[in-house]
Amino acid sequence: MKFSRQTTLRAQATVAGVGVHSGSPVTLTLGPAPVDAGYIFVRTGLEGNDREVQATAEQVIATEFATVLGDRDGPLVATAEHVLAALRGMGVDNAIIEIDGPEVPIMDGSAAAFIAAIDQAGIVTQPAQRRFIQVLKPVSVAIGDSFGELRPFAGGFRAEIDIDFAHPVIGKQSYALELNPERFRREIGRARTFGMMSDQARLWSAGYALGASFENTVVFDDERLLNPEGLRYADECVRHKVLDVIGDLALAGLPLLGAYRSVRGGHKLNHAVLTALLGDRTAWRVVEGEAARRTTRPVVEVGSGIVGGRIAAAYGPDVS
Repeated sequence: MKFSRQTTLRAQATVAGVGVHSGSPVTLTLGPAPVDAGYIFVRTGLEGNDREVQATAEQVIATEFATVLGDRDGPLVATAEHVLAALRGMGVDNAIIEIDGPEVPIMDGSAAAFIAAIDQAGIVTQPAQRRFIQVLKPVSVAIGDSFGELRPFAGGFRAEIDIDFAHPVIGKQSYALELNPERFRREIGRARTFGMMSDQARLWSAGYALGASFENTVVFDDERLLNPEGLRYADECVRHKVLDVIGDLALAGLPLLGAYRSVRGGHKLNHAVLTALLGDRTAWRVVEGEAARRTTRPVVEVGSGIVGGRIAAAYGPDVS
């Protein structure tokens, strides 16, 4: 992880597809944003004015099947995690994300199309120091048989993810990643979302997965993989869980300096751990630029929160 200057996109780049849950066509455009902007979704195509929502944990209004951002007037952007993972994983600090529908397009079920869009737009350095949230003490959450924890880590950001499915192809899988753009691109960005054919009827009846297909989802029946092209990685399922973690934790508003471990996790757990961390003001601090390298020495702390709607001084409980 580079610790010096903030970055944004050089130009705009557009992708178009369908929402995996809505099944509706949608176009998304990534573009430059000013210093300290973070990630801002701009929902277009609405009656009246466009609406903006900051991609932060406090704007999460649902986590049942995807991460949904909204405001007091209701949901604005669903399935935000893959594009956020691409931005954070590729080292982009500030971006405007324009979207003309209620859900980020699923594309092929991974972050690959968003990585390609970032490559097309280009990344430029900005004249301000990069800021980080440094985890100072462990914070953990248990939900049923799922467990998640953020803890201090003498480096950048590390994800340690364990999954356990009672399925002969998936079973138990583990993956650890110290995040940087090269490893994200090579190991994580192409890992696709996955699901069980047995869940399809339940999801349809609840109004979800209306756009799911073999082109954007790795699908299993009770015994085998159904996609004729097979898996991209033998452990593609856990790698996709790492991708989701990176996207969900991008909602911290700044890159994290810490390690995240989850067991049988998902969007709800990721959000719960992040809100638990940010709700405990003794568990983190904001550090700036090169000072972030020296985690065993005094660091520059730049205030109790971040202005402009990105990080509040205190967070409420999980709203999922």
